[in-house]
Amino acid sequence: MREESKNRYVDRKLYFDELSETAEQFYIEYLKKFKEINTDTRILEIGCGEGGNLLPFARMGCYVAGFDLSQRKIENAKTFFEAEGTVADFFCADVLSDNPFEGAEKFDILLIHDVFEHIEQPFKHLFFERIKAFLKNDGIVFFGFPAWQMPFGGHQQTCRSKAAKLPFIHLLPTSLYRRYLLAFKEDPAAVEDLMSIKRSSVTVEHFERLCKDCNYRILERQLWLISPHYRAKFGFTPRKLSRCIAAIPCLRNFFSTSCFYVVKPE
Repeated sequence: MREESKNRYVDRKLYFDELSETAEQFYIEYLKKFKEINTDTRILEIGCGEGGNLLPFARMGCYVAGFDLSQRKIENAKTFFEAEGTVADFFCADVLSDNPFEGAEKFDILLIHDVFEHIEQPFKHLFFERIKAFLKNDGIVFFGFPAWQMPFGGHQQTCRSKAAKLPFIHLLPTSLYRRYLLAFKEDPAAVEDLMSIKRSSVTVEHFERLCKDCNYRILERQLWLISPHYRAKFGFTPRKLSRCIAAIPCLRNFFSTSCFYVVKPE
């Protein structure tokens, strides 16, 4: 089993490499079931961070682009891609208000990985509506996110204290959760970020209801008991959630470390 690095959320190149490994091993073949991927394919990642998910597609000769709220992460993405000798376009932008590709050719595939659980509730409908502007008529959208009730669905693993190793603490009432984190001497700004994630929580049922409300058709859903990303991160073997548990509303959220969806606007 690969030893987890305590610096994963500080060492951004390590995180970039892990995401690239996961994308190469899982995302490409998964998406090929719905869309041909070749040198003519245009792929955009929304909330791209340093762009690790895009690297394998760029190596295949696809046109890849990404944008993110963090200027620092965008600069890292440009640096990492240049070091890899690959080409991509990266922008600092907010999907809820900006379109850096206004007037440009639209995209065949949108990647939205570990982003939707950070969009606060009042803006989730708007997010679904906004991303349509980037997509070709026959384009598809890939979503990947952890179900809220899974052991670390609150992203508390990013904490610097022992709280990082405590499952399910994000399910505490908000005021108690905040006090608990502060008692561990977590940075107040980091605590507020975790409170935002708590306000942004998304479940399987919630996501599918949003798809229906925003006129998206679900082409496929795959719930994972052991997330594909855990292979690169921990050396664990990915495992799909059993069909029996996946069919039980609410309960499935406690076991879904990652939820894969491929959707497209109706």
